[in-house]
Amino acid sequence: QVQLVESGGGLVQAGGSLRLSCAASGRIFSNYAMGWFRQAPGKEREFVAAISRSVSSTYYADSVKGRFTISRDNAKNTVYLSMNSLKPEDTAVYYCAATRVAAIHMREYDYWGQGTQVTVSS
Repeated sequence: QVQLVESGGGLVQAGGSLRLSCAASGRIFSNYAMGWFRQAPGKEREFVAAISRSVSSTYYADSVKGRFTISRDNAKNTVYLSMNSLKPEDTAVYYCAATRVAAIHMREYDYWGQGTQVTVSS
């Protein structure tokens, strides 16, 4: 089992920045690729970003490319999502998830956190 706990969400004005963190425990963190997903009210959960186990590869949804950066610190068992130039449409609950191989589909992920709320005001 892998336990994931997100933090860093909050209320920010449009154009602002936030950095989300996801702390992992339970198994060897470096054995897992990590992803971030989000779910806005009334919408399905969608892919945001993913990073491979070795940090060699990153993947982004088109909607966040150039604004968000995913990174990880395997020594700290933590994955981050740095979000810049935030827009009201980025408002959602953000979830981190763990999988064996980096992927963009929810079904590929085995473990999920509880989520952290990000609200961007206009």
